[in-house]
Amino acid sequence: MRDMVRMGTKIGAGIGVIGFLVFGIVPGFFFGSYGSLIVISHLMGGPVEPTLIVRAVMAIGILLGIVCVASVSIVSGAILGTGVGYLVDAVNAPKESLKTAKAAVESK
Repeated sequence: MRDMVRMGTKIGAGIGVIGFLVFGIVPGFFFGSYGSLIVISHLMGGPVEPTLIVRAVMAIGILLGIVCVASVSIVSGAILGTGVGYLVDAVNAPKESLKTAKAAVESK
């Protein structure tokens, strides 16, 4: 039982990674850069100059945005994969119990 669920979790996380690589890097970059730009402009009180501190905060914001989008993609893929693993296990459970019942009858 647990093997199918674990396999589904790993496959789902892998699909989440692939989905992030295909669809998530650019939105993570934009969300991180826009969020850090808004925070910096509120802290500075208006338009910001491209100084070293501002560029460093922007780089950290971009990395944070990419990491957040990656973690959401991977976790949601793992959750969906776990659900599929449980569904596959539920479909295969009657077959396994039937095999166990036949083996018990034959051993008597």
